[in-house]
Amino acid sequence: MISENSGNSAALFEKAGEVIPGGVTAHIKHIAPHPLFMEKAKGSRLYDVDGNEYIDYLLSYGALIHGHGHEHVYQAVMNQMQSDGTTIFGTPHKLEITMAEKLIDLYPGIDMVRYTNSGLEATLLAIRTAMACTGKTKLAKFEGHYHGGYDQVLLSVNPDLGQVGEEKAPKAVPESSGIPEYYVENTIMLPFNDLENTERILLAHADEISGLILEPVQGGFIPATQEFMDGIRKITDELGIVLIFDEVKTGFRLGLGGAQEVYGIEPDLTALGKVLGGGFPIGAVGGKREFMMTTAVNASRDILTAGADNTNKKQTVFHSGTYNGHPTVLAAGLATIELLEQQGTLDDLFKKTQVLRHQLEAVYQKHGLAMQTVGAGSIFNIILTDTPIFNYRDMENHDANLRKEIDYELLRLGIYTKPMNRYSMSTVHTDEDIQRTVDAHDEAIRRVLTD
Repeated sequence: MISENSGNSAALFEKAGEVIPGGVTAHIKHIAPHPLFMEKAKGSRLYDVDGNEYIDYLLSYGALIHGHGHEHVYQAVMNQMQSDGTTIFGTPHKLEITMAEKLIDLYPGIDMVRYTNSGLEATLLAIRTAMACTGKTKLAKFEGHYHGGYDQVLLSVNPDLGQVGEEKAPKAVPESSGIPEYYVENTIMLPFNDLENTERILLAHADEISGLILEPVQGGFIPATQEFMDGIRKITDELGIVLIFDEVKTGFRLGLGGAQEVYGIEPDLTALGKVLGGGFPIGAVGGKREFMMTTAVNASRDILTAGADNTNKKQTVFHSGTYNGHPTVLAAGLATIELLEQQGTLDDLFKKTQVLRHQLEAVYQKHGLAMQTVGAGSIFNIILTDTPIFNYRDMENHDANLRKEIDYELLRLGIYTKPMNRYSMSTVHTDEDIQRTVDAHDEAIRRVLTD
């Protein structure tokens, strides 16, 4: 059992397994031996079906930057539904323009915007756009980076180190059954934070690569170096490779303008999600006008309308979705951004994050454990090693077994994040939350080391 008082969660998991394969609707929701089923939430707190209370640092994998049920976001959603008289029009509406203007104002690399329903869909559209713009069919991605659970990018996210090849020339390793060999052969894998070898590989495949997609902060917690980012922008410009920033995790969590604002780099295309939806499903692709206009609709070419003139349909990048630009979701997202734009809000959030990081490092040091917090902005992870962490392979030095033991004890002590996952801070975490979290780590370490 995860704790002595999780019997209802265990029973629900068993029941779910009868109607849902594996008992969960997403692989990331699973925790061995069973996940905790939540019943309600408010602010920084989660409450499970057994009545246990947790301080939440998962925050729906970082999406809830203002915590659960923030009144301003809640009211914006209610106002939209009441004033518009519907949850969705199925037609264009004003909030689509309002949000697009906001993103263009905040993100240096965005001139125009299209909406999707998830970060996954956003990266998919960005990659399709890059291929359409360049006429090239291969994609470059970095080992250890996650861009969604579809064939084209579900490669070398968390691969077995016995299969990955040389560090200077990593191989593409499928992360799921059912991925066609085509994608393995047509995805060029790169070593993150290694500019010399990344440039060498890109030069060797320049005539084949349409776009390079990356997380500026790998996994949401391993930042790229400034030198690396500057070099990536320079080489992609020189080789005519479309540079795609996947800012699904980093959008608004490093700054109002995401990682591109922090690094001073303007990508050609940007994928957003998570925080942007204020707790609702959303994605967006923004980018330079010359790239984004390839997705512009042409009334004479419509693959979904029988009898339409489709002679030249390949000249346009197809992109559609019933729920794209959903008014309720955009209302929640705009309310979320409004709160973040209030003077001092992000500064306070970053300060609280640093306080927690420093105090946690002190606790582990007190117990004689090698540990560092690795991250940027309002997200970080706990890494049990003194070795500097710059990429996926550096994590081999991390004591994962000890980290997992501590994480399970933390669940029993009321600190919630999925074991081994990163920490996301919210604007509603309090000083009391931070102190309780630090004390819980102290107790969890004591329990683990004395077992």
